[in-house]
Amino acid sequence: MKLALVGSGKIIMSALDALIQVQGIELVALCVRAESIEKGQVICQQFGIAKLYTDYQELLQDPDVEVIYIGLPNHLHFQYTFDALMADKHVVCEKPFTPNWQQLQVLISISQTRGLFLFEAITSIHTPEFHFIKQHIDKIGEIKVIHGNYSQYSSRYNDYLQGRIHAAFDPQQAGGALYDINLYNIYLLSALMGAPDSSHYICNKGFNGIDTSGILTAHFGRSVASCVGAKDSASPGYFIIQGTKGYICIKGAPSLCQSVEVCIDGEISSVSRDTTINHMVYEFAFFREQIGTKSHAKCNELLELALIVSKILHQSRDDVGLVFES
Repeated sequence: MKLALVGSGKIIMSALDALIQVQGIELVALCVRAESIEKGQVICQQFGIAKLYTDYQELLQDPDVEVIYIGLPNHLHFQYTFDALMADKHVVCEKPFTPNWQQLQVLISISQTRGLFLFEAITSIHTPEFHFIKQHIDKIGEIKVIHGNYSQYSSRYNDYLQGRIHAAFDPQQAGGALYDINLYNIYLLSALMGAPDSSHYICNKGFNGIDTSGILTAHFGRSVASCVGAKDSASPGYFIIQGTKGYICIKGAPSLCQSVEVCIDGEISSVSRDTTINHMVYEFAFFREQIGTKSHAKCNELLELALIVSKILHQSRDDVGLVFES
């Protein structure tokens, strides 16, 4: 799998650290903004990347590149993914895929028409700990309540309070608590329960209309769920599934799904992974395997999940009048 990365921010550096731990992935190229070329040169030298581009369209014409990894701000995801698919490149796009679900439908249609792989980079659902949850969820009886909380006081929030707006708090760049952080709760919820019968979002809004924190509630037949995400306040992270015979609890950030405790009829078991393992290793190993085997079944299944999540997010925007540029 010959991979090119687009971007030079924090997520790209985390991805690079993971990629050097995954066999069978060749880092072919890096694409950065012209203003970031010096940073790009340092990255290429550090990780042995042979080609550096500042022109994305030029990168897309490189025959050595098979897969594009897009690690850019949210509002750029649709166009960059669209262009890559039209250039017949497979795409791994950071979350969220797109600011609205109609755009995601367009990308899925293009990828499937052209026989290309399209993945959203969501770490949690590819971890061994999430598979452990899937193996045990039927054992906790009928699910009654699910509750997740992923809240971190943002390092950018103090600037925001002073009127200095970074991407994470900019509605024009598809920022906010729902799309940046609560998405992880909603992804876990959807991966376990499917599409909800109904959902509703309420939030705290900042001066520019962005949601700085909020709560999503959802109904699934005889089950209810709530997902809390905040960038203006902090809480221990967790995600708990309560059944008539026990519970399953993710301890810590739901995005990492690093430590899981299961209680069935009073008996407790748990799994945790080494904290030194980069959490992105599992998703990249999965993408490599799927593209290498050229089997689209799992990819299509995950795209259906992505559509469920995207529709919930878009509906939640409508609930609170959260307006993005797209």
